[in-house]
Amino acid sequence: MGVVVAVNGKFIWADLFASTDLLERYWPKLVRSYAAEAMLSGASGAGADERLAQAFLDQMQGTHESVDIEPGLYRRQEITGQGYKVFELASLLPNADFILHVAKMETED
Repeated sequence: MGVVVAVNGKFIWADLFASTDLLERYWPKLVRSYAAEAMLSGASGAGADERLAQAFLDQMQGTHESVDIEPGLYRRQEITGQGYKVFELASLLPNADFILHVAKMETED
């Protein structure tokens, strides 16, 4: 489950979660930050389509990667690419080894 955010037709953010429940828990905070970003950018209401959203999501490989691991608890990975950063949080708990949240954001390069 997740959301991809475009402002003025340009994709600037994506948040993907392991479950609908996680997305629902974070949704109020996320939507406020998305709205603030749109207001700061002077959003004009330009549209974006599903094909471009998928292209934004498909580009996750970067030129630099750093990983922080707390054995048995979590793995946090940061990937930097041309004009974006990706953050991935994975659970390393016993019997619960899966990705919890992936966030991708546009950066100024």
